[in-house]
Amino acid sequence: MSELGIVLPSPPTPLGAYVESADTGNLLFLSGTLPVVNRKLAIAGRLGENLSVKEGQEAARIASLNALAAAKEHLGSLDRLTKLIKLTVLVATTEQFAEHAQVADGASNLFVQVFGPDTGHVRLVYGVQSLPVGAPVVVDTIFEIRPKV
Repeated sequence: MSELGIVLPSPPTPLGAYVESADTGNLLFLSGTLPVVNRKLAIAGRLGENLSVKEGQEAARIASLNALAAAKEHLGSLDRLTKLIKLTVLVATTEQFAEHAQVADGASNLFVQVFGPDTGHVRLVYGVQSLPVGAPVVVDTIFEIRPKV
């Protein structure tokens, strides 16, 4: 991560009665992460209304950094992460907005940077009317992890 110039934020904290992460076997499941910086929403709004695709991509990237921060907090370091298995990106949009995939690329491109282009991940992207605390995106991740040594 440091070689890529990527600095992780503080790990997110739950907004309700749930935990941020849970693992079973060789999988790590994270709760949906938001584009939060210093415990505040960095980008708010809806795509197609008051946010551009570029702003949506940045929101997805920030939310993905928060996912990595949550993974690091759960595992103690990122050394056990081997790859991203599945990425789901929810995008708050207007009815007319149709560039969901480009917004989600903000998340996918970060994970390709971190894990390399050969690991790949499957992805689901869809638009919704609204998201918690006015966030434009929520990133949901499932990672493969190495066993504890």
